[in-house]
Amino acid sequence: MGKAISVRPAGNRGFWREVVRYRSVYALLIIPFVYYIIFKYLPIWNGQIAFRDFMPNDGVTGSRWVGIENFKTFIKSFYFLELLRNTLFYSIGKLLVSVPAAILLAVTLFECVRPKLAKIVQTLAYLPHFLSWVIMYGILLVLLAPGDGIVNDLIKAAGGEPIAFLTDTKTFPWIVILSDAWKEMGWSAIIFLAALIGIDPSLFEAAMVEGVSAPQRVWYITLPSIRPVIVMVVLLRLGTIMDAGFNQMFMLYSIPVYSVADIIDTWVYRQGLLEFQFGLATAVGIFKGVIGMALLFLSNWMVKRISDSALF
Repeated sequence: MGKAISVRPAGNRGFWREVVRYRSVYALLIIPFVYYIIFKYLPIWNGQIAFRDFMPNDGVTGSRWVGIENFKTFIKSFYFLELLRNTLFYSIGKLLVSVPAAILLAVTLFECVRPKLAKIVQTLAYLPHFLSWVIMYGILLVLLAPGDGIVNDLIKAAGGEPIAFLTDTKTFPWIVILSDAWKEMGWSAIIFLAALIGIDPSLFEAAMVEGVSAPQRVWYITLPSIRPVIVMVVLLRLGTIMDAGFNQMFMLYSIPVYSVADIIDTWVYRQGLLEFQFGLATAVGIFKGVIGMALLFLSNWMVKRISDSALF
């Protein structure tokens, strides 16, 4: 009989061989991996501040345990319903305006037959994303100031009365939603453009042979082809539905519009940080995270029931 030959599993060796082969790719993953460990996962330990009367001198574990008192303080706050209403209004409003606007921009750039014009529009659309809300606020003042703003100058030239866009409770919410769409529309369109590029060109060639018009081509080929990406983007946005944009609101709001501009994040800034109520601020953060996670799972379950596109 011949000598038996033992075969060692090559699973581990094969894995490490692939790691060495694609070492440059794995090296690129180190930075985001370390970032998430340091700034996302390690701070979870400090989440217990939400259940304590946190005192910096006593530390996290040395502070007195108060259970859910910080959550009760927030929910029983006189402004709780107003804060919740404003936060949801701006979050849902931005979702309903920004996502369709980004899709429209992406489809327009994809269908444009003049490459130079498409590049110019694409650059101009991307540019606002890289500007801070401090600069954006200055631009909005130049455009919308009631005294010498460009828009109000045009209104007065037409015989109308100037409008205080940023201090009027009726116009302020729409300025917030539209300015956010203006700033982020171009950047958000990138992911839709990437999905459009991946569509099989033979589908468009067949449509052209059949004499399908451009609007029909967009409606019956382009949009259905990127539907999974649209669903993914909407679901991810629903997971952050309780984040209405602190930086934007902090720059734009003022006392005259507090009733329609004060959101959960700005309230936390005043109560939690300026008043040194760190436990309350942490409790509100956990509250927002739980609501966002619940909405994400619920919406993902609903999408699974009605279509084949879902996040997980």
